[in-house]
Amino acid sequence: MAGAPPGERLIIEPPPPTSCDRPALLWPLARLSLNLALIALGAVLLLRGFTELRLVVVPVLIALLLSSLLVPVADLLRRRLPSAVATLLSMAAGAAVLVGLLALVVPAMVDEFDQVGQAAQDGLDEALRWLAEGPLDVSETQVQDGVQRAIDGIRGSGALSGGLIGGATLAAELVTGAALVLVLLFFFVHDGRAIFGWAVRQFPPARRPQVQEIGERVWDVVSGYVRGVAVIALADALLIGLALVLIGVPLVIPLMVLTFLGAFVPLVGAVLAGAVAALVALVTGGVVDAVLVAVAVTVVQQVEGDLLYPLVVGQAISLHPVAILLALTAGTLIAGVIGTLLAVPLTAGAWAAVTVLRPPEDMEPAAADG
Repeated sequence: MAGAPPGERLIIEPPPPTSCDRPALLWPLARLSLNLALIALGAVLLLRGFTELRLVVVPVLIALLLSSLLVPVADLLRRRLPSAVATLLSMAAGAAVLVGLLALVVPAMVDEFDQVGQAAQDGLDEALRWLAEGPLDVSETQVQDGVQRAIDGIRGSGALSGGLIGGATLAAELVTGAALVLVLLFFFVHDGRAIFGWAVRQFPPARRPQVQEIGERVWDVVSGYVRGVAVIALADALLIGLALVLIGVPLVIPLMVLTFLGAFVPLVGAVLAGAVAALVALVTGGVVDAVLVAVAVTVVQQVEGDLLYPLVVGQAISLHPVAILLALTAGTLIAGVIGTLLAVPLTAGAWAAVTVLRPPEDMEPAAADG
């Protein structure tokens, strides 16, 4: 090759990047920034709409989650019965299970909470006595005055005086929301596929396959999550209930119910339910019982986290614990307890939609890394 010494190869260096190449280099960053801005704007609009229309949005979401449990039952019944009859029977079966659980739990809760209430009062008296006689050098009169001032502060804060109006409004909203949930639940179970098909047909023909894929993927994720968590909640309640019986802790049935409900709030619910169980054991049985309950709860949660959750729920969702924690925090701030319960399934459904919308070239590196 001309210009190179004999026996040596000429190495040609590539030209440095020019100004014409810079837009191509900055395009991925610009696209990411635009996506983040659109997501933030959409989140703000959704939160605003959720706040203004919570009396409609919350029942719709609850009805959708409940329908994910009843649709399989209704599908089985439709093999031999008309669709409307199958829907009503599936709803009646769900209501019967709920009423049966309440009939089993409420009497025991009333009786046992009376007992634990007295035990808690005794524990409070013991704590006040320790403050008066312990190393803090606080007289019993000072302790009683402090307690009375706290009670007077609560009474004079206005929270109780305004509670009647707020309670009446809340009761009206609960009744309205419950009625709306029942009506929506019937139509979602009875005509859910037809409603979804109608919604898909509102999009341009070119977009309909993608919209249908998004809807089916979101439904699979949310329904799989709800059913999986229900199974895990039942397993947690039974295992922790067995541990409480063996240790000799009272309030077994209420604590099992609390454990079952707590399982629907990932990360936080199990911790709170376990703390309540340990507190009841401390008040009624002493430090040793409280430690045993804490150990039992920890073991059950480890079995759930390492075995049950990945096996039952892990196939449905793929959310990092940080994403779950942020979703729970945002849901609680927006809608209180209802937001806490709905945060994870809604986030999982939204992420399922994102995975469908993600361009194929963005998914290839992740697949290669796996």
